[in-house]
Amino acid sequence: MILDEIKKREKGLEIINNKIREDGIDSIIDLTGLAGGFNISPEDASLLETYAGPAVFDEKIQSLGIKHLGGEKVLPLNRTTAGIVATIITYCPKNSKIVHYLAKKPGHPSIQRTAELVGADYIEYTSIDDLVIDDDTSLVIITGTTMDHEAISLDDFNRVITKAKELDKIVFVDDASGARIRTAVYNQPRALDLGADIVVTSTDKLMEGPRGGLMAASNEIIDNIKLTVNQYGLEAQAPLVVAMIHALEIYTPERIRIAVSQKDELIEKLQNLGLNPLATPTGFMFKEDAVMDELKRRGVTSDLSSDIIATVYSMLLLSNYNIITIPAVGMPGASKTIRIDWSANDSQKLSQDDLTEAINTTFDDLTRVLNDERVEEVLY
Repeated sequence: MILDEIKKREKGLEIINNKIREDGIDSIIDLTGLAGGFNISPEDASLLETYAGPAVFDEKIQSLGIKHLGGEKVLPLNRTTAGIVATIITYCPKNSKIVHYLAKKPGHPSIQRTAELVGADYIEYTSIDDLVIDDDTSLVIITGTTMDHEAISLDDFNRVITKAKELDKIVFVDDASGARIRTAVYNQPRALDLGADIVVTSTDKLMEGPRGGLMAASNEIIDNIKLTVNQYGLEAQAPLVVAMIHALEIYTPERIRIAVSQKDELIEKLQNLGLNPLATPTGFMFKEDAVMDELKRRGVTSDLSSDIIATVYSMLLLSNYNIITIPAVGMPGASKTIRIDWSANDSQKLSQDDLTEAINTTFDDLTRVLNDERVEEVLY
């Protein structure tokens, strides 16, 4: 059976809609770390016009964005992906080479897809010793943290930038969650302070902003990319920008650091139930293979692929416990890892014991679904 990710996401959103209609928005427990927020005031709403909004909001987003990311100028985008696409279109001509360094493959699919769009070669590296940057390279990309929040070391970060700058290459950092994880958890400097030329972050990841992107760089680079952004309709409109402003105003690394301090206790509770989660900076996760291993420990085998089984688990966790994880609602190509982010605002809605019970019992539920062959019913 091929996992139809579009239909799966529609089913996940349908479940959420039904729960909100029955029990209200507070019944939903979003632990993805991507819950974000759309905090605007009545005064803001009066400015959500084509020209008035940008005129008022640009000054605020510039000062707050530069404080958060560094650089000389920022550019609000409708998605982080929009920043990736616009940067590659702007700086990567046909037959040039895009070199991407990250802690673990794969990189975000938008990078390879845009490379194909412009006719550039694309190469991923996870070993600094194998990294090759040459005269044909048009852009060097660094992913600060992977989709599963695995961060690259500060030493590797510096070495990639050094290699790139020896040949005067532009360095672009995809710091979607890394702009918070790297700085708040690992005490790493901001990407631009390390010598990168461009950085883009997601304004909904580990902060209470809308699903959008925010890019920072020099005035010249931002102006070049902004031209592409406007040509392709990738800019953030006024409602997104004002919501980004409020997210930046209230952002603090403290909640992330509290989650870091509590995650070991949470993991110990799961281990006491016989489970074997992997630690993340702000919580824990079960990768696809780990979900399969837990089923085997319970005496269950299946011919289904691990990504399907992990998605079924995520859908059951949502259906039975109102807990949102990425596989149930993620976009096509998103990680199928069951990741719980304890720094999410909704973690206040349940205790650690409540969460560990839900995680453990959902494995029991998954076992019954597989034995009863009800996978398609759960997914679609």
